[in-house]
Amino acid sequence: MEAVQRRRIVVRGVVQGVGFRPYVYVRATGLGLTGHVTNTPEGVVAEVEGAPAAVTAFCERLAADAPPLAVVDTVDHHEVPVAGGTGFTINASRGGGPVRTLVSPDTATCADCLAELADPADRRHRHPFITCTHCGPRFTIVTGLPYDRDHTTMARFPMCPDCAREYADPADRRFHAQPVACPACGPRLRLLAGTPPRRTAGTDPVAGARRLLAAGAIVAVKGLGGYHLACDAQNPTAVAELRRRKGRGDKPFALMARDPSDIEHLVRLDPAERGLLTGPVRPVVLLRRRPATGSVPGAVADAVAPRCPDLGVMLPYTPVHHLLLGLPGDPPGPRLLVMTSGNLSGEPIVTDDAEALDRLGGLADAWLTHDRPIRVPCDDSVVRVCDGELLTLRRARGYAPLPLELPLPVPAVLAAGGDLKNTFCLGEGRKAWLSAHIGDMDDLATQRAFERAARQLESITGVRPARFAADRHPGYRSGAWARRAAGSRALTPVQHHHAHVASAMAEHGLDGTGRVIGIAFDGTGYGDDGTVWGGEVLLADYAGHHRFAHLAPVPLAGGDAAVRRPYRMALSHLRAAGLPWAPDLPCTAACPPEELRVLERQLERGLHCTPTSSMGRLFDAVSSLAGVCHHAGYEAQAAIELESAALAAHPVPAAPPARPDPDPDPAPGSGYAFALRHPQAPPGTAPVVADPAPVLAAVIADLRAGTPAAAIAARFHTAVAALVVGLAALARERHGLDTVALTGGVFANTVLSSACTRLLHERGFTVLRHHRIPPNDGGLALGQLMVAACAPHHPHQGEVHVPGGTRQSA
Repeated sequence: MEAVQRRRIVVRGVVQGVGFRPYVYVRATGLGLTGHVTNTPEGVVAEVEGAPAAVTAFCERLAADAPPLAVVDTVDHHEVPVAGGTGFTINASRGGGPVRTLVSPDTATCADCLAELADPADRRHRHPFITCTHCGPRFTIVTGLPYDRDHTTMARFPMCPDCAREYADPADRRFHAQPVACPACGPRLRLLAGTPPRRTAGTDPVAGARRLLAAGAIVAVKGLGGYHLACDAQNPTAVAELRRRKGRGDKPFALMARDPSDIEHLVRLDPAERGLLTGPVRPVVLLRRRPATGSVPGAVADAVAPRCPDLGVMLPYTPVHHLLLGLPGDPPGPRLLVMTSGNLSGEPIVTDDAEALDRLGGLADAWLTHDRPIRVPCDDSVVRVCDGELLTLRRARGYAPLPLELPLPVPAVLAAGGDLKNTFCLGEGRKAWLSAHIGDMDDLATQRAFERAARQLESITGVRPARFAADRHPGYRSGAWARRAAGSRALTPVQHHHAHVASAMAEHGLDGTGRVIGIAFDGTGYGDDGTVWGGEVLLADYAGHHRFAHLAPVPLAGGDAAVRRPYRMALSHLRAAGLPWAPDLPCTAACPPEELRVLERQLERGLHCTPTSSMGRLFDAVSSLAGVCHHAGYEAQAAIELESAALAAHPVPAAPPARPDPDPDPAPGSGYAFALRHPQAPPGTAPVVADPAPVLAAVIADLRAGTPAAAIAARFHTAVAALVVGLAALARERHGLDTVALTGGVFANTVLSSACTRLLHERGFTVLRHHRIPPNDGGLALGQLMVAACAPHHPHQGEVHVPGGTRQSA
């Protein structure tokens, strides 16, 4: 009798909701094996029985030949007793036990489904919810594990006989595809309009929405992870009205285009950017605008992205989007749509249908909605390409909740992140789950969204945190939540910029046994001394940090007022540098006379003037001083417009290295350079201070010589890059370190990031830049988690641990 062998296989990773069980079925039956496969909280579990050679062949390439959406972490198998039997079955999923499987992100509609969508002979022709094993909603519809239809928001839609037959057919692309549906049994679209909103009768909802968009209306469109507000991007009146209603200031809108050919005349598009646009994630990709795009045919309205060097573009990723932009043969309609989050500025994205009618009532003229609930809010991801590599600015749809592999095992930790661009991070063992983008924690609705997202991520990962981490800022709402949630469990406050550096280290797989030179440049972060940091050079590992150098502190006069009005920051920097507020300077002219008098008294007396060493605020100051931007309607506007000005200067001039003594009267056009002030104390006991006074004096000299703002902006960027290299070289000389981490929101600036990286590489440094994790506060929680996991000692009950410090009462 021929030998028979039976093996039990456990596959862990992203293996549910991606067609893995059907794949196992087809593979096993093709090899003549018997047995079964099922979903469990542990992962996909299979038993196969047959000829030893066939069993071996089954196991050997199980991971290598997996379905396209699967991410296989481990395949464990061992021999079990022969059980006999005939055939191979997909058994009902099993619950119970610890969760060890991973949920797939939502994925853009695949080419096969798009072909069916456009085929009049197909039964899913123009079906707004067409999907299959290889595409469609996953994360945003999951209600529990294991991943089955009963554990998704599709549970309320029983399959019709045709869909049930496809679902049960191993040869079908929809074999065990949980969101499968068709016009006979699936969700239904509705178009609501009027006051109060009522369902429009006798019309195709998509066709009606297209007509409204073409007429200049603003339509709320229900997507995968929330509502969008859409309008015709080439209609200046519609775009301006959407901006007014949303209260968005000048913050750029994202665009949705049907095809890359629809935007190639507006932006530069390289192969890496094209790949991101057309891939399965479909994020918003920031693309550099071509010169004078406002005058070319097919240009978008100026109000889409005023004075911004980029256009944020994404392609359709749901069947509804494809239908909205038109299939071949459809009547003409808008080819470029503004697609912005369905919310008022500062609030979380709307997901609930009743809430959409309420909260978006003053924003939308109509609602294109449907009856499939959204379980998990998920904004669009935002990325760009820098030096040919991915740079993630917002990690959400298409990426969340994929885990990150950690460089060392960690206990069960929840890190609460920061208060701006909030994400939180949950980790255990060698995996960390960064939440989708939550938003700014100033709004109560955002805080509630944070709490719901934390509960949901715990439920699908099975991680129950034994300790917590949060930013050290005593007023952060994320920190207050962490303190409440921790209760008697340990809480580790983490210095803001230390977390940034740790995030870059973790992304690059550093185990923390050696320190790096962390260049952490951002707008604000609570410092160890109680002041506002943001221009920091830290020598850091996960266990601690040393402040090696920083930007010279200046008063942040009036707090947020200085952020909203960059001319205040410019005037504060000038006063700190001993430079007069001459009336010919753009920042002086931009400040109303009465405010100028009040600001002068405020700075003299030090009233509401917290010192700040922020590089982000220095960018604001130079932007106003150069006459580029005096009022910021959204975060980093002044810095973004300064980067835009720098891009207009070709070639970007070189700058000399930072020097020990400032030149009080530089000649126009001379290189900009920071002055380095070395402490009188023994080296290593006090930080080096980088003084921007000579840079500011050089800017003024250039202004008075009639130098264009573009040249000034470029020279400033080059000076900052030279400062980074000079301080890194000094750290290497004194401490023998040669790995530099560039982190913090300022390094979303690709002009600066590229210049720093090139100069550091030329001098033999290893450079760590963010790719999959945002350099801004959206990546903060990962660093917090690593610092908390590596805290040098464990807090007692009811206490918090401050890295590098002492225990404090919680």
